[in-house]
Amino acid sequence: MTKSKITSDEALQYHQDPQPGKFEVVASKPMTTQRDLSLAYSPGVAVPVEAIAENPQSAYDYTTKGNTVAVISNGSAILGLGNLGALASKPVMEGKAVLFKRFADINSIDIELDTQDADEFINAVKLMGPAFGGINLEDIKAPECFIIEQRLKELMDIPVFHDDQHGTAVICAAGLINALHLTGKKIENCKIVLNGAGAAGIACIELIKAMGAGHNNCIVCDTKGVIYQGRTEGMNQWKSAHAAETADRTLEDAMRGADVFLGVSAKGALTPEMVASMNDDPIIFAMANPDPEITPEEAHEVRSDAIVATGRSDYPNQVNNVLGFPYLFRGALDIHARAINDEMKLACAKALAELAREDVPDEVAVAYGQKLTFGRDYIIPTPFDPRLIHTIPPAVARAGIDTGVARRPIVDMAAYEQSLRVRMDPTASIITSIAARAKAAQARMIFAEGDDPRVLRAALAYQRQGYGRSFVVGREKDIRKQLDENGIGDAYRELSIVNAANTRHLDAYTAFLYKRLQRKGFDRSDIYRMAAGDRHVFAALMLAHGHGDGLVTGVTRKAAHVLHQMNRVFPASAEDGAVGVTAVLHKGKIVLVADTLVHEWPDEEDLADIAIAAARVARGLGLEPRVAFASFSTFGYPVSERAHKMHVAPSVLDKRNVDFEYDGEMTVDVALNRERMAEYPFCRLSGPANILVVPARHSASISVKMLQQVAGATIIGPILSGVGAQIQICHTGATMNDILNMAAIAACKIG
Repeated sequence: MTKSKITSDEALQYHQDPQPGKFEVVASKPMTTQRDLSLAYSPGVAVPVEAIAENPQSAYDYTTKGNTVAVISNGSAILGLGNLGALASKPVMEGKAVLFKRFADINSIDIELDTQDADEFINAVKLMGPAFGGINLEDIKAPECFIIEQRLKELMDIPVFHDDQHGTAVICAAGLINALHLTGKKIENCKIVLNGAGAAGIACIELIKAMGAGHNNCIVCDTKGVIYQGRTEGMNQWKSAHAAETADRTLEDAMRGADVFLGVSAKGALTPEMVASMNDDPIIFAMANPDPEITPEEAHEVRSDAIVATGRSDYPNQVNNVLGFPYLFRGALDIHARAINDEMKLACAKALAELAREDVPDEVAVAYGQKLTFGRDYIIPTPFDPRLIHTIPPAVARAGIDTGVARRPIVDMAAYEQSLRVRMDPTASIITSIAARAKAAQARMIFAEGDDPRVLRAALAYQRQGYGRSFVVGREKDIRKQLDENGIGDAYRELSIVNAANTRHLDAYTAFLYKRLQRKGFDRSDIYRMAAGDRHVFAALMLAHGHGDGLVTGVTRKAAHVLHQMNRVFPASAEDGAVGVTAVLHKGKIVLVADTLVHEWPDEEDLADIAIAAARVARGLGLEPRVAFASFSTFGYPVSERAHKMHVAPSVLDKRNVDFEYDGEMTVDVALNRERMAEYPFCRLSGPANILVVPARHSASISVKMLQQVAGATIIGPILSGVGAQIQICHTGATMNDILNMAAIAACKIG
């Protein structure tokens, strides 16, 4: 897998545009009328105030407390950057907050406390307790992190969890359960070596001992060597608790005959010689970031029987905390837990391990570009597995109920699991899937408009994110000028710039185009000017000759003009079967609208073609198609000549024996609202439509743009389908991310 490259400029721009930071607060109740405001604040708010004063537990019913976690740091150990202070930690804490929302639908607020004093920190957090359902501590240096967490657990009646410690430990434990299962080893008989006695290391060894590992079978090492009974140098109470009776004094000593290595230390700490000295079927968790203690390649070179996990996403078996903390807190919040205890952490680990052994759904395999099967290269689930949200929290909740930390036990666990299945935003996983598939495809992407800074940034991002190689069409001096003016001049050497002056294929291009257009009124000089002078045509000719795998254009010219130019090289007209499908993403829903690009006024046969093309795109996005032919009438009423073609289009599809659901005609509210659809029990759709085939291009365009501008919907497309080549046409207002998304769609061959 190709490793992504992120530049400082990209990171700063991501955090700055379109507005600074990574999240905003959005009201969940109506705020439009005077009555709304009276209910939200004075005088209506007084009623829940009195209710909470009488029964504090009702705060979970009337406020956001039960679904809000505070992410709190003092910036004393930011990532691997050290003690840079509270304010500098804010981007990290904002990032953690949005991960809670993305993976478990938990609201989270970042809080940066400007103190290095443990007592001040403890007191501040304790006083904020009533506002939150849980506390996630982050990036606090050892040994203060141990003191702070332990004291807050004693003082507070909500979960307090230091993810740097326990998040790593939980995922490590999950992977270890499966590694032991594959090798047939028993944890109580294993010699386990931990290198790195900081916060994460101590938490890992404590949880593994709770799983049954023997105290003297666990050898902990730090920068001064083995932590053995009687050692005095560099010791503290947390290290002393894990001092073993052993003659080993160095990491090299400890590794001889070891079954398991756990590393939370530094690059290169584990040598090939040490790996060679391990027991049969060695288990190696090299979790140092960004570079592991030893790479899988280095380990397998000396021990082909090794099972290796790292913290890296570009290697198999990634130990990623995002598999743990969102779902631990989801389960804890949903039982109004007083704490997250060891039993809940172990339940999380066991549930993760069991999930990895199950058959992996097709959508996960599609997202990662490969079939994942339980084995030595797949012992831990992937972070974007959609089953995590309805598998892990119930296991955590059960453990919390069984151990008595639940204020409100879940009575109907099956109903709870079902509520989790429908809770998450499916649109995020679709975009993630597209990115992963594009990365696996490694398509060569042609960007036709190299004189636009948005296109240049997208082309750079395409390469830097590891999707493949970018070809930018344009004059070298124009591209260099744009890069310099936008502060990214150093990126010039990264790009492959192509134009009529530097290609050796221009004669072949013009001959191809002349043969295609010679009977349409063009002479050879016309063809030469077109091939050499029009960037859209030139880029299309590159694609037609296999000098790229996909093409993205349309940022600088109207879509109709660009489509006309594409049609000179490829069959891209309505008569040829071309269709434009736009994906509308809003509040966890995705709806495809067609045709938004090609057919001006389709008849019923065209509408059937459009439905088939849209269904193909839907499946390319991982959706099972449900097509509604949209109109202002529903199933024949009111009668209208304009609605007639929408009324008969389903009967056209009846004759084509398609393998997806469809029905119509119907109004949009019937198509998208389950309750309204239920008023028509004969409707053939099993649920709300996810494809709307509309009467004409103008109504499609109006609908999509209104949703984008008024409702703030995210728009992807139009996705051009039915052309026989991977061509995607952006709109003139496209952002860099829009262009990059269209390039990824072209790479995935969704159209």
